[in-house]
Amino acid sequence: MIRPFAWALMILGALGTAGYAIVAYTGWPAGATVHPEMRRVYAIYPYLIYPHVFGSAIALAVGPLQLSTRFRRRWPKAHRVLGRVYLGAGVLVGGVAGLVLAFHSFGGWIAHLGFAVLAVLWLLSGALALRFALQRRFDLHRRWMILNFSLTLAAVTLRIQLGLAAAAGWPFEAFYPWLAWTSWVPNLLLAWVFTRPRATGPPGPPPSR
Repeated sequence: MIRPFAWALMILGALGTAGYAIVAYTGWPAGATVHPEMRRVYAIYPYLIYPHVFGSAIALAVGPLQLSTRFRRRWPKAHRVLGRVYLGAGVLVGGVAGLVLAFHSFGGWIAHLGFAVLAVLWLLSGALALRFALQRRFDLHRRWMILNFSLTLAAVTLRIQLGLAAAAGWPFEAFYPWLAWTSWVPNLLLAWVFTRPRATGPPGPPPSR
């Protein structure tokens, strides 16, 4: 069970990052808010940047609500509709665009591979979550949705790590390639541990008469 403080931080980070993306990419040209070394890609591939940014923003905004047990039980129809929005407009659109962009990312092959693996796992875990929902295997559906949202939160942890690295004075070109991995691997590992099936142990002896 996620503690209320951690849950609140997760929601704040997700909504804050989604809001920032919407404001930054509707109020300024693509690439205006990123490092100068990355602006060339933004200028060449705006047709990939915008689907990736806004798809990811949709997933960040909808995801916390979808993981709320109270919301799911009280409004099951809304949960199903928003689930389609999350997986379709969010993960599918953002993930496909992100997968293509991964091979144009700043940081060389380390960044290319890290962002590509992230995109593939994001798409795959979303597909598995949908599959289990259609099969009405809701325990597995919820597990894979949590794993998927942990990858969605890479957008949040990447920006936190960017800020920490900049505050520490590390050169951008030295640390950025590794963010393609550190932004999502810890998230996924934590989610995997959190959602792993709990051992119930062998049955006890029959009661004595």
